[in-house]
Amino acid sequence: MPKDFCVLVEPEQAGERLDKFLPTVLPGYTRSALQKLIEGEQVRCEGEPLNKKHKLRAGETISVTIPDPEPLDVLPEEIPLDILYEDSDLLVVNKPKHMVVHPAAGNYTGTLVNALLHHCRGSLSGINGVIRPGIVHRIDKDTSGLLIVAKNDQAHVGLAAQIKEHSFDRTYEAVVYGKFVESTGTVDKPIGRSEKDRKKMCVTTKNSKPAVTHYEVLGEYGQFTHLRLRLETGRTHQIRVHMASIGHPVAGDPVYGPKKCITELEGQCLHARSIGFVHPGTGERLSFESELPSYFVSFLDKIRRSCL
Repeated sequence: MPKDFCVLVEPEQAGERLDKFLPTVLPGYTRSALQKLIEGEQVRCEGEPLNKKHKLRAGETISVTIPDPEPLDVLPEEIPLDILYEDSDLLVVNKPKHMVVHPAAGNYTGTLVNALLHHCRGSLSGINGVIRPGIVHRIDKDTSGLLIVAKNDQAHVGLAAQIKEHSFDRTYEAVVYGKFVESTGTVDKPIGRSEKDRKKMCVTTKNSKPAVTHYEVLGEYGQFTHLRLRLETGRTHQIRVHMASIGHPVAGDPVYGPKKCITELEGQCLHARSIGFVHPGTGERLSFESELPSYFVSFLDKIRRSCL
């Protein structure tokens, strides 16, 4: 059955545009999903459909209808999953390097979503659409490590709200080029899509979003540095873009790194090491950590030996 939400516009919200207002009151839904609802006349006031530029008036009630998810064409596949935790609301998965999170052009099979559809037997949140069921946040194909998956919409909304409020802890480890003057630091630079190459992200003030990455040096080995990184925000390619922007691209990164890429790594040396969050159902604080994978450990051993 379709879901209906009604939101009363408060005086302090008057004058705000509809498309900027909705994500603040429905944090579990992406901007693109809400935009589609507006275009599909699923967002109304007193029965009349609204456009995205509608200016809110104090006291009016905005109704939003979330239609049932479209039938999913992506097929379940029996793919082994490394699951660190699972209950009726969510699961925490340790994603291997090279696995795509959700289907996209050129990758409609073998993805994490294909595996989840088989494992969860259809019990996944539908908020992010038919292609990304259960996916609350993502990591790149060639980034390994921890992901949280929502099994129902209530859990999804609760987890997404924590990400938006920056109370969802995510730490990574990476090997990057160069040495650091300071052992800790913060990169606070907005990230948006590159106008020169739409497949890439970049530091820019045009059509961008705030992005903050904190880093800590764990070890230095010749021309490389082993870092721990903590995300305050979660933009596409955030760590890779931020590190490249300060002259320390991630080793093995074929997109943002040097032209002469370290091919033995088969992608960036970047691992989602730990996550921490409040369980949206029980209120319990949970945290999980993933061991560094073999490709990462092997590369660390190699650069350590080179310094002996």
